[in-house]
Amino acid sequence: MFVGHYAAALAGKAIEPKAPLWALVAGCQLVDIGWGVFVIAGIERAHVDRSLGGFPAVLEYMPYTHSLPAAVLWALGAMLLAKLLLRLPWNASAVIGAVVFSHWPLDLLVHRPDLELWFGGQKVGFALWDQPVLEQAVEMGLFGVTGAWWAASRAKLGRTIWPALMLLTLYTALQIAALPGPPADTNLAMGGGALFAYAVAIVIALFVDRDGARRSI
Repeated sequence: MFVGHYAAALAGKAIEPKAPLWALVAGCQLVDIGWGVFVIAGIERAHVDRSLGGFPAVLEYMPYTHSLPAAVLWALGAMLLAKLLLRLPWNASAVIGAVVFSHWPLDLLVHRPDLELWFGGQKVGFALWDQPVLEQAVEMGLFGVTGAWWAASRAKLGRTIWPALMLLTLYTALQIAALPGPPADTNLAMGGGALFAYAVAIVIALFVDRDGARRSI
């Protein structure tokens, strides 16, 4: 799942306008940002199997980012950092924490059984990756609905909806670019490619919500 994770960020922005969009966008993929770093460092492991029917990544070992307790810890850490470093209200900080945690249940929908319920424990996953048409429909459906929700929340506050429309367009382009899957079966390629995509998404969020980066909208 790629663009589907950003549905959580857009929902968070609609619920709590005081939460900066860039922080929500970074938060919804924070677990995968950590994964990219850990894969490059050799702390977690993955490889590519092009014979698979859908998304070709085999995620062998990732307890520090994608286990359920790890997701809870990443979410709590993000909430505290949002409060202490960004000086956000507790409500906005809690929304950022919830968006960070959303990564795990959304991954549960698409991953093959590679998500640990506890450290070293049973692995789960509903494997929508093996049904690529259905998986894309779920992702784009979530993204479209929450994008419309954010646009409506801006209109209700008397703001223009062009940031929502621009972000939906640009993230859809990123999703299309990501469809082929990981570029190569190397840690640097997989982790580095993921980090580059997430950095681009954060820059887009900063651009389309420039006012929100400076103040609440």
